[in-house]
Amino acid sequence: MIKTFLIFNPKSGRQRFIQHLDHVIDRLTKSGHEVVVWGTEYSGQGTLLAKRACEEGAELVIIVGGDGTFNECLNGMMQCHNRPRIGYIPAGTGCDLAHTLHLSKNVDKALDNIIHNRTVKMDVVKANERYFIYVSGNGAYIDISYVTDSELKKKIGGFAYIVKGAEELFTIPKIRMRVTHDGGEFHGSFSLILIINSKRVAGINMIYKPELDDGMVDVVLYRYLWPFNNIIYFLSFILPFWSTPLVKRFKTHNIKIMTDTRSKWNFDGEGGGIGNQDIHVCRKAIEIIVPEKARKHFYHQD
Repeated sequence: MIKTFLIFNPKSGRQRFIQHLDHVIDRLTKSGHEVVVWGTEYSGQGTLLAKRACEEGAELVIIVGGDGTFNECLNGMMQCHNRPRIGYIPAGTGCDLAHTLHLSKNVDKALDNIIHNRTVKMDVVKANERYFIYVSGNGAYIDISYVTDSELKKKIGGFAYIVKGAEELFTIPKIRMRVTHDGGEFHGSFSLILIINSKRVAGINMIYKPELDDGMVDVVLYRYLWPFNNIIYFLSFILPFWSTPLVKRFKTHNIKIMTDTRSKWNFDGEGGGIGNQDIHVCRKAIEIIVPEKARKHFYHQD
């Protein structure tokens, strides 16, 4: 029997996973899993539960929730030397990580992936003392995912993010930064910075051909140019390979950011620390089960 811990967030997305829980346990049990189920009751508990699962000898941790739930569990597992394999059942509103990894929100299809497919080793990124799996950022619209009302998301799904984004349309920040990375150093005024280990961010394909196990992140910075910032974002989003003096793109293993902003950094859709960031890629730090399509597109075969 495979010692499996299932950690789910009952408040993720439209809060429907609980209806499938018995079915999920039954399928896993019939597939040779000894299942322990834990539901989170408050923000941050996923970190504690994931760490506890590692300490209790889990062979597999199945995370059920959105990007924020995955991030919580990731931070718990990264505190442990012996990390179990990860299975993911997406149940959040956006689920950018799941879209990049070609994981279905359909519970049975997500279970098929966990039961039948293989793991890949995937990079994790450390920012100061916190970890993220697919994106960190600061600046315009960056807080939408975690300030949007959960009840509104339950009622209208992803459209809730659009409603909140419209409220911030004319409040583009001007952030002074000094950035040091593998290739050098620069400074200037920017409206948005994204550190990405993914193809998709906020429902938009941001990186043309990402590599998720190469020990590097893609960095995208948008120069502050009022009142044209939103036009620059739009052009960049529809042309994810576009690099100009207004949109700076590069890849790096390490990056240090000195900034005057007092806004929270976004880590995988959740609000995090404030101020300067010292960022380092932890290459192939976790093992996660993905479909063959994702394996071929985003991972090197050693």
